[in-house]
Amino acid sequence: MADRLAAYRRKRDFARTPEPAPARTRGQRGGEARFVVQRHRARRLHYDLRFEIDGVLVSWAVPKGPTLDPSARRLAVHVEDHPIEYLHFEGVIPSGEYGGGDVIVWDTGTWEPVHTDDPAAAVEAGELHAEVYGEKLRGRLVLVRRGTGEGAGEGAGEGAGGDGKDWMLLHKHDAYAVDGWDPEEHPRSVLTGRTNEQVRADPDREWHSEADAREAEVSLLPEGFDDESLDEAIDRLGHLGEEGTWTVHGRRLKVTHLDKVLFPGRDGEPPITKRELLAYAARIAPVALPYVAGRALNLHRFPDGAEAKGFWHKQRPDHAPSWLGSWDNPDADPGETTTYVVADEPAALVWAANFGALEWHPWTSRTRASQEPTYALIDLDPGEKTSWADVLVLARLHRDALDHLGVRGRPKVTGRRGIQIVVPVRAGYTFTETRAWVETLSRTVGKVVPELVSWKWEKKARGGKARLDYTQNAVNKTLVGPYSPRPAPGAPVAAPLAWGELDDPELRPDRWTIRTVLDRLVSVGDPFRAILDDPQELPELS
Repeated sequence: MADRLAAYRRKRDFARTPEPAPARTRGQRGGEARFVVQRHRARRLHYDLRFEIDGVLVSWAVPKGPTLDPSARRLAVHVEDHPIEYLHFEGVIPSGEYGGGDVIVWDTGTWEPVHTDDPAAAVEAGELHAEVYGEKLRGRLVLVRRGTGEGAGEGAGEGAGGDGKDWMLLHKHDAYAVDGWDPEEHPRSVLTGRTNEQVRADPDREWHSEADAREAEVSLLPEGFDDESLDEAIDRLGHLGEEGTWTVHGRRLKVTHLDKVLFPGRDGEPPITKRELLAYAARIAPVALPYVAGRALNLHRFPDGAEAKGFWHKQRPDHAPSWLGSWDNPDADPGETTTYVVADEPAALVWAANFGALEWHPWTSRTRASQEPTYALIDLDPGEKTSWADVLVLARLHRDALDHLGVRGRPKVTGRRGIQIVVPVRAGYTFTETRAWVETLSRTVGKVVPELVSWKWEKKARGGKARLDYTQNAVNKTLVGPYSPRPAPGAPVAAPLAWGELDDPELRPDRWTIRTVLDRLVSVGDPFRAILDDPQELPELS
């Protein structure tokens, strides 16, 4: 079996591709043989038909896809055997890797060989009859090897050509045959219900392959986001008077001015009080905590509400509770902040909201290595003349550039006007290195649309154009944290996105607020979970 999978191993770098590496040893498996069809958008769209035979998946690439139509004849290109682990592979193969593109499990089930007890020998002889029992494909499929070179040029993506690789696939006239049946009219994964586009937008979303599609999704939210004890705590907050003692996330907080308006309403909605902000902070804290924990926190305080002037507060106050995390900055110069707040538990973000912080901005580095960033930051800062459509153009160009480089990242809308892109990096980089890398990348992108971008430092010198601000990659330079509110009507939030959402016509930079983002989390999860612990090397840029 190792020899049969040698070609599969040789063509793939398992340090880069999420495709499964085959097990080195495998015992005999009893039970019915399985098959899978994967819809694969590589250089060209095709379907990969794979039958389990003698411990591997014997595979064909079918450019137009299998069908139930008995009058259709499909080219099927015989490609290398795949490991059994590939049966439920669904994800994105990075650009530049063999077969780069998005993959879904379009159909799967069991199958039985017909007219033979030795399907491997039937494949070797050039004719395989298979009775398939899938969710979409049912009935008799026949694969027949064509003459050497026939059909070459129709293209399956990988491996098309002569040398006996070209086969013909057809469906027999039987009880399952359907005239005119088109696989493209049935585009969703049978495991997860996702389309290729959805997999492309969020390739790292986790699924239980063995579960029913309706139950397949693994929650990308932490425990505690929506449990009964938190519901009870928020209910108690609602029954407090103007002030009182509130126990939430295991900590007792003295809360004050609960009915004070902090954000004006928008779109005819009522204003938002401090009570509502604290309830949001309690609910969102388990989700936002991984993005602030272990990092110094810069707080943007608006004790008189979003319509008054705010100010930055970095020094941990002397009256802070003893349980609130802290970090003493050994590199602080005279007059600089010496001790920062560190939010190492959910209650810390509730404390910050009670302290009047309408925004939280975590450092890019962790306190244990304050001079080493864990992310490279791309800040798309719109100018006065930059439209939202222009911001999306810039974001999509960066998406394409990162995809071309095989670099993982995620965008977020800022809750104001812009978009920021977060790229996780391995330990050991300096801010000088991440800043230089982002500058090179963004200057390359900027050359594509020079009419949209200015590199002038002074805002008034930019002529209203956008700035691609690589200078945010510096110690103690921070961007707004994921799910942090912003001081604007309606309390919009900085919301992480999947890449595909950049193409959503309803997307706006302040689309989600503290009143709506929780429903979004329940329905789509947290897109930044995919890059939370995903260190990577940044490729050299010329």
